[in-house]
Amino acid sequence: MTNAPDNTKRMAMIVSKGTLDWAYPPFILATTAASLGHEVALFFTFYGLGLLKKDVSDLEISTLGNPAMKMPMMGMHMTMPNLMAAIPGVDAMATSMMKNLIKKKGVASIAELREAAIESGVRLIGCQMTLDLFEFKKEDLIDGIELAGAATYIDLASRSQINLFI
Repeated sequence: MTNAPDNTKRMAMIVSKGTLDWAYPPFILATTAASLGHEVALFFTFYGLGLLKKDVSDLEISTLGNPAMKMPMMGMHMTMPNLMAAIPGVDAMATSMMKNLIKKKGVASIAELREAAIESGVRLIGCQMTLDLFEFKKEDLIDGIELAGAATYIDLASRSQINLFI
């Protein structure tokens, strides 16, 4: 047995949001960190748990409370006023625009990024309490994930140099 220091780089992240625009950062950061040699764990809780569902093709954007939202339109970047969120169909329109932009620019889908995370050895951990609270079934979620509680995240976070909340 050796008393050598553990030099393993680790990153732990809480993923609590499940809209299309909030789904990209955790998977991009996780796969990047894994490619740089970090051990990475993502803890999906509350609305973030939906990102572990088998089908994520129905992810949407919410324009409400997002004053920084600017979409490239007509050769410029148009701001989406918060008042627009009250109009029926605006979120669907914004989601469609974003999905078209993602496709046009060749950006990977959430399903593709999630698969890349799995292939990179990123631990995907679903919150058991959230699963019970929202009455999801484990069968609703992709294979290969773990289910655990907050204590598991705290243990991971206490051993990580990078801790993020998204």
